[in-house]
Amino acid sequence: MSKATLDPDNWSAFRSAAHKMLDAALDKMESAGKGRVWTPLPDEMKAALQSDLPITGISAEELRQKLEELLPYGVGNTHPRFFGWVHGAGNPGGIFAEITGAAMNANLGGRDHGAIYIEKQVLEWCRQLMGFPADSSGLIVSGTSMATIIALKAARDQRVGLECRKKGVGRVALVGYASAQAHSCLGRAFDLLGIGSDSLRKVPCDAHFRMDLEALKRAIEEDRAEGNIPFVVIGTAGSVNVGAIDALEKLADIAALENLWLHVDGAFGATAILSNKIRDYLAGIERADSLAFDFHKWLHVNYDAGCVLIRSAEVHLKAFSGRPEYLLEAGRGLAAGNPWPVDYGPELSRGFRALKIWTHFLEHGTDKLAEAIDKNCIQASYLKEKIQDSSTFELLAPVTLNIVCFRYVPEDVKNLDELNKEIVITLQEKGIAAPSTTILNGQLAIRVNITNHRTELRNLDLLVEEAEKIGITLILEKSFKVCK
Repeated sequence: MSKATLDPDNWSAFRSAAHKMLDAALDKMESAGKGRVWTPLPDEMKAALQSDLPITGISAEELRQKLEELLPYGVGNTHPRFFGWVHGAGNPGGIFAEITGAAMNANLGGRDHGAIYIEKQVLEWCRQLMGFPADSSGLIVSGTSMATIIALKAARDQRVGLECRKKGVGRVALVGYASAQAHSCLGRAFDLLGIGSDSLRKVPCDAHFRMDLEALKRAIEEDRAEGNIPFVVIGTAGSVNVGAIDALEKLADIAALENLWLHVDGAFGATAILSNKIRDYLAGIERADSLAFDFHKWLHVNYDAGCVLIRSAEVHLKAFSGRPEYLLEAGRGLAAGNPWPVDYGPELSRGFRALKIWTHFLEHGTDKLAEAIDKNCIQASYLKEKIQDSSTFELLAPVTLNIVCFRYVPEDVKNLDELNKEIVITLQEKGIAAPSTTILNGQLAIRVNITNHRTELRNLDLLVEEAEKIGITLILEKSFKVCK
């Protein structure tokens, strides 16, 4: 007769395989600064992964071998020369939390159990960190994209009334405002909430890539004159292109004057509030009606882990509460501890993300996390000066935080956009470094984001040196036409 359990047949063999897997994972993390930044998955491994649905299982040792084979083929963000996107570098201590979370297998949708109290503590720390009142509410989520949907739903429901939860927004012409440099998740949230992505007005930016406040005021006035209903203004605290921070204090004043909900997208920049050097740039963030940010970016909690904070717990609760009969609350027993997290967001099945955030703060403390942020900003300033001192590179945007945008500009060369694009791709394919590209004022830029506690100045020196070498090689190979 088949044994109706998924537990190991041989715990001793399973334990041995698990110990080997742990050692392999730790070896990977200990050597994160060595070797290639990014290694593409080989074709033969891609082919091997295209297999039929397994009918019979494999041993723990065989499973361990398959997992260990995957370790070299991540996106590269643990490496100190990963500069392309705002991905945190992770941390070895996160393994403790992941092991514990897997053993507990807790569902944080609700009920009265230990994991819920860890999340409540993390949210209390977040309120303290961001200057939100003690009676505000929040939720640990997958990331800023989900946090934005939750926050903007609360803003929508507050403006048009709770009837929209049953009947939809109908023909109410809601509109909101964000800078032209704001993240694409905002338009997606407008889409998912039935408002429509075209209803998010892209407000022009100033020379520092911050929202133009006079243009914002004009846009609000024009929308009202056309019969539209402004309901939210969204400030960006650390834009993905250049790291710009909108004037949050002034945005809060405008939102109060115009009776608008103020949401702040602080995906990576908000956590810089830990830094004494940067905190003043974020003045006004504590006045927001809602705030979305990530732990898995500049705080290096392992993926995925984000947070939404909402000033009015009452508005937040009304936007999501409402449970079926089988989830009725109780004053005692496992169904106690109300309200539950499901009353503040769309998910009933929720993993124990809060655990790795809690352990991360306990292990490192805010002082050490702030030092890592400051270090990256100092490195960005170093790279900026290096580019400004160069005769073959030019800076394309001011450097506010940790992002430097520049490009290679040798004399008498056409197709500069293509040339710089090829430099970036070649750096990636050679495993030297992994910057990315973006478009600023119609020009393609090499974009270097420094969100890694392992990065050192020598990594930036190597990046610039190799980028120039590759540029020279590409020109000599006549991949790019020389002006006559």
